[in-house]
Amino acid sequence: MSRKIVVGSRDSLLAVTQSNLVVDYIRDNCPDIDVSLLTMKTTGDIQLSGPLYDMGGKGLFVKELDIALRDKKTDLSVHSLKDLPMEVPEDLPIVGFSKREDERDVLVLPKGVKEYDGKLPIGCSSLRRILQLERLFPGVEVKNVRGNLQTRLRKLDEGEFGAIILAAAGLKRLGLEDRISRYFEPEELLPACGQGILCIQGREGVDYGFMSGFLDEDATAAALAERAYVKGVNGGCSSPIAAHAKVTGDTVELTALYYDEDTKKYSKYVMSGDKKKAARIGQDMAYHFLRGNR
Repeated sequence: MSRKIVVGSRDSLLAVTQSNLVVDYIRDNCPDIDVSLLTMKTTGDIQLSGPLYDMGGKGLFVKELDIALRDKKTDLSVHSLKDLPMEVPEDLPIVGFSKREDERDVLVLPKGVKEYDGKLPIGCSSLRRILQLERLFPGVEVKNVRGNLQTRLRKLDEGEFGAIILAAAGLKRLGLEDRISRYFEPEELLPACGQGILCIQGREGVDYGFMSGFLDEDATAAALAERAYVKGVNGGCSSPIAAHAKVTGDTVELTALYYDEDTKKYSKYVMSGDKKKAARIGQDMAYHFLRGNR
C-alpha cells in the first residue's frame, strides 16, 4: 500500500505555489507515496486591519498549520522561513530547509511607471524595512499595506501607493519578475531572517527521510546562523531586527542589524566563520550586540 502524505499550506497563491514545490518533489521522487495538499487560512491572513508589529507578529501565519499537524490532518507543513517563529515546539520539529531563492527586497512601481517620484507613500508593513527605507528615501511617507501579494499589487496599481516593497523571492516564484523596478542589495536593505528559504516542519516521531533530496546544505547554514542571531536578541517575525548570511564554500558571513529601543537607532555588524558552526556564529553575533557594542 502507498504511504499517504498530506502537505499543509496557507491558501494564498504564493503559499500554494511554494508548497507545490514540495508536493512536486515528492511525486517525482517518491513513487510509493500518495501526496496531496491541504490549504487553510491563518490568523495573519484573516486579520488585515493593521501592521503585523501591532498584532504581536509571532506565529500569526503558522498557528492553524500547527493545529492541523498535531491533529494529524496533515503530515508536514511548508512555511516561508521568515514567517516561522524562532521558538519551534518540540513536538513539531523542523525537518529542513529548501535551496534559497533570491533573498533581496525589491521596489515595485505601478504598471506603466518607470520611476518613483515620491509624491505618493511607499507601501510597507515591516518595521525592519521602514527603518532602513528612511535612509534610502529620506522624508518619504511610508504607509502600511497588508494582504497577499496580489492584493498589494492591486492596491499599488489602483493608485493607493507610489511604490511598494516586496520580497524578490515571492515575485520570482509567481513568475512576476517583470514587476521588479529595483533590487535592494543586502548592503542597502538587509532582508528578513530566512527570506527566500522554505521551511519544512513535521511531527515528532515521523520519518521524513524521503525529503532529504529537497533540502539544501548552504541554505541550512544560512538559516541556522540568521535564526540563532534573531533568537539570541529576542527578536521575532515582526521585530525591526534583521540578519543575512552569505555562504561561500565552507564559510558563512553573517551581517546583522540591531535596533536599540532606547536610542531609536540601528547598527550593523559582520561576522564570519565555518559554516558547520553557523548557529554559533549567530549566537556570537547576538552576544556582540547585547554586551553593548551598538
